[in-house]
Amino acid sequence: MFTGIVTDVGEVVSMEPRGELRRLRIACSYDSNSIALGASIACSGVCLTVVAVAREDARTIFEVDAAAETLAVTTVGTWAHGTRVNLERALKIGDELGGHIVTGHVDGVARILSREDFDDMSQFWVESPRELSRFIAKKGSVALDGVSLTVNDVDGDRFSVLLIPHTLAVTTLGARRAGDAINIEIDLMARYAARLREAR
Repeated sequence: MFTGIVTDVGEVVSMEPRGELRRLRIACSYDSNSIALGASIACSGVCLTVVAVAREDARTIFEVDAAAETLAVTTVGTWAHGTRVNLERALKIGDELGGHIVTGHVDGVARILSREDFDDMSQFWVESPRELSRFIAKKGSVALDGVSLTVNDVDGDRFSVLLIPHTLAVTTLGARRAGDAINIEIDLMARYAARLREAR
């Protein structure tokens, strides 16, 4: 489990095909001694399992494997050397829940339709996959590239979010532009509410 509060921005050092898997090496500023093998780290919203960790020069490098399903339904397959990714460590009991409950199980890929900058903030209009739009509600929560955001408005398959200066500064979203593809995870509570309604 995660909260959608990014704690570091990492950089993909390499991506190596291994059959249907891809082994990614990601550089970060986390203490290498604090990352255990088998730990979960959300990488731009995608929960991945650490399979190796090392210290190289002044950076920590951790390795994760992306399976075929992950490559098919997220943006991970497009990552390459130099790609910057939002990172979040798994939630611990007693940690502050600053965003909303995020599983790291990305539902699909959305696309930024427009970006308007004003007063050091940015408003994004985003198009979600049609099958996910019914789960997105005004004033509800959504995770974009692992960042917990509040939905401002909804228009069919389109919705808007407002990014404050801090979010733009400490995540990869500050560099995003119209046309970019981003990972989207809908609110877990919205999913269960819809399922309960269908069951009735």
